[in-house]
Amino acid sequence: MASVVVGYVPAPEGAAALAHARREAALFQDRLVIINVRTTGRGLGHGHSHGEDATDELEAITAELEAAGSDFMIIHPEGDYDPADEILAAAARNEGRLIVVGLRHRTPVGKLILGSTAQRVLLEAPCPVLCVKAGQ
Repeated sequence: MASVVVGYVPAPEGAAALAHARREAALFQDRLVIINVRTTGRGLGHGHSHGEDATDELEAITAELEAAGSDFMIIHPEGDYDPADEILAAAARNEGRLIVVGLRHRTPVGKLILGSTAQRVLLEAPCPVLCVKAGQ
């Protein structure tokens, strides 16, 4: 079964990416694969607790998807990991038809360089990638 893979962070860009991924998965009756990634300034994710708010948000998302009868899975990487590696691996393992990633607002200088996670996913993805901004 094909899937829509989304890199999720508990932030506005993560919420935007998840909303678009949910619509796309529902439209094509694909499985929704959510990669719970959280990045630090170095671009590495950490699998330890991300705080009570993030846990509550993921529990609410899980409950909402279950209530809607959605076909989904949430992957929680552990230890030190590269978010792009996790997203790309999930797309490969789960017959990814589309990857959705959120982008945040950047300064004029930052606009010259896409975020490292989004850039790697765009360049290395085995399928189309949709980049969305919060508030879109």
